[in-house]
Amino acid sequence: MWWMKIISSALIIAGVTELARRFPLYGGIIAALPLISLLSIFWLTFQGETGRQIQTFTLGVLVGLPATIVMLLAVYIMLKNSFPFVLAVIVGIISWGVFLWIQKLVLSLFKIQL
Repeated sequence: MWWMKIISSALIIAGVTELARRFPLYGGIIAALPLISLLSIFWLTFQGETGRQIQTFTLGVLVGLPATIVMLLAVYIMLKNSFPFVLAVIVGIISWGVFLWIQKLVLSLFKIQL
């Protein structure tokens, strides 16, 4: 089972990167699809996880989505302004973490516990 997960994930990544190499815009659009989330839900279901566990996983994906958008936006802006790739990724990851922290603070102000 473990090998099937690795192989299917690798094939998806390889396919998307090949598409992105030939058609960058379309590769980006396909990469933005929730392929990993859906694949993970599929494997969790296939392995017999409960609906509650899958629901909690899906909530985690939704909670992480705004921070992911901020991270990708930071990387895009930095690359557009000719910053080195590694620096752009580091700033993107830092912005992702800061946004998650701010998001947690804002949610706690409204007494929302995740």
